[in-house]
Amino acid sequence: MIDVLKPDVLAVAKLHPFYQQALESVYTVHDRTHITDPAAFAALAPRIVGVAGTGEASVPRSLLAQVPNAKVVSVFGVGYDGVDVAAAIEHGIPVTHTPDVLTDDVADLAMGLVLSVGRTIPQADQFVRTGQWPNGPIALGRKVSGARLGIVGLGRIGKAIAQRARGFGMSIAYTARTEKTDSGFKFFATPTELAANVDFLVVITPGGAGTKHLINAEVLQALGPRGFLINVARGSVVDEEALIVALQNGTIAGAGLDVFANEPNVPEALWSMRNVVLTPHMASATTETRQAMADLAFANMQAGTSGHPLRTPVPECAAMVK
Repeated sequence: MIDVLKPDVLAVAKLHPFYQQALESVYTVHDRTHITDPAAFAALAPRIVGVAGTGEASVPRSLLAQVPNAKVVSVFGVGYDGVDVAAAIEHGIPVTHTPDVLTDDVADLAMGLVLSVGRTIPQADQFVRTGQWPNGPIALGRKVSGARLGIVGLGRIGKAIAQRARGFGMSIAYTARTEKTDSGFKFFATPTELAANVDFLVVITPGGAGTKHLINAEVLQALGPRGFLINVARGSVVDEEALIVALQNGTIAGAGLDVFANEPNVPEALWSMRNVVLTPHMASATTETRQAMADLAFANMQAGTSGHPLRTPVPECAAMVK
């Protein structure tokens, strides 16, 4: 039953329970009604005061045009490449996200994948579980300490990954849109140049049209047969078909992947390769961080719908909330 006393918000994706429950304490949450019942949504749309989404959610121009009284788009996640931010600004609807609170977890998983692919930890677990150990030792892995780490995107999370890598005595280099002269790390102007000079290439750049297939066949060729690719960014940043070919042909040594081009559908070719470690887009998936993300997304929703200053607008919308 709809509570007429609670303001209406639209959830454009399946929300995390922590975020869903927080919203329901204050709002009437309409779960993807624009998709499941367009006729009902047409009547509801003028009452929508906020849009709630996830990092993978789609908030196109056409939807924003339907909610004239929406005051905020609150994204549960740091990425927001599915939101048409330019259209949101045109409609006077600021977009928020949840940066910072997930930095540590994503950086932790990135290093976990570096260790996993280098030291073949998942494969070693299966080696023991399937009774292969009595037949002889497992194949040798790749030393991680002292190796060369390259980071594609030296933002908050990229810097946190670098901090962890320094604990392993790794040399660190990076590429980004602009050189960070205060980072203390070696800068390469392109991903290809960076890949040619590292052993582990970690991708942590934002998604979107500007970075689609940034990691392509040329970059993988430069990374070489002893190099490993780690992707904790967005699946779109890596040319997945080119990656599969590179892994099958030995163009690169292996990969650790938390994100994919068509989630949750992962190409079967990747399942069957022993030089690949796969995780289900779980970089921020700890209880502590998901609660912090929900708290921040909810705080942004409340601030936006009540006319108070937003906690964490996306950079493009910072000028809207001064």
